[in-house]
Amino acid sequence: MTESPAPMPPPLAFSDRAGVRLAYRHRTGTGPTLVFLPGYMSDMEGGKAVALDTWAAETGRAMLRLDYAGCGASEGAFRDGTLESWRDDVVQLVESVVEGPVVLIGSSMGGWLMLLAALAMTPRIAGMVGIAAAPDFTGWGFSDEKRATLARGETLEEASEYSDEPYVTTAAFWRSGEANRLLGGPIPLTCPVRLLHGQADTDVPWRVSVDLAAALTGSDVTVTLVKNGDHRLSRKEDIDRLIRTVSELCKQLEPNSP
Repeated sequence: MTESPAPMPPPLAFSDRAGVRLAYRHRTGTGPTLVFLPGYMSDMEGGKAVALDTWAAETGRAMLRLDYAGCGASEGAFRDGTLESWRDDVVQLVESVVEGPVVLIGSSMGGWLMLLAALAMTPRIAGMVGIAAAPDFTGWGFSDEKRATLARGETLEEASEYSDEPYVTTAAFWRSGEANRLLGGPIPLTCPVRLLHGQADTDVPWRVSVDLAAALTGSDVTVTLVKNGDHRLSRKEDIDRLIRTVSELCKQLEPNSP
């Protein structure tokens, strides 16, 4: 018996913000709409985003994948991006493309953007799912020496274990991150939140998700720690867990949903 072919992805489309065309793929279906926010130097064609979109297609659920300016298929220069500008990209695409409530799903830096976007459009947010969410990483993620370099207005270029391209951090991005740190006080978001984090994550300490859960003011917040999970959480069992988590959250939000 042959397997059914994978669903076709939605067509690539674009929306203009500040003269830059932002790329996205929007799948119509039942809501709330899932909105996937990629990590730093990542895009909407990553394994977790595509797996979620395939599940959305198979279950008739609406989903939006997107690329921030300077990333993936979007126009613009990556080095011009800041945390605030990418947050505004997310907000514009949600507001211009999606109707009704959304569930934000943020991976790594996308987990920080998930929180900032939710604070900017709280009435639209039905729930959130973080995958190794990395709020405030411009603080805890850099040594004093690197922070001093960025504070002088210089750019950091470091080898990346995930890409042949260097891992670039501009002073503008770092400053925008420092101006938008969240873990120093309560985060006034009360929607249901599910946080997944690998305890073998060498990029984002799993305690960040525990601290985030404590900072969120809502009571329906769950942290799932994967003992042997790495930063990406992209193994088959990790993808299955992610889809199961999203599915259960959607059923909680809409009992009759797939």
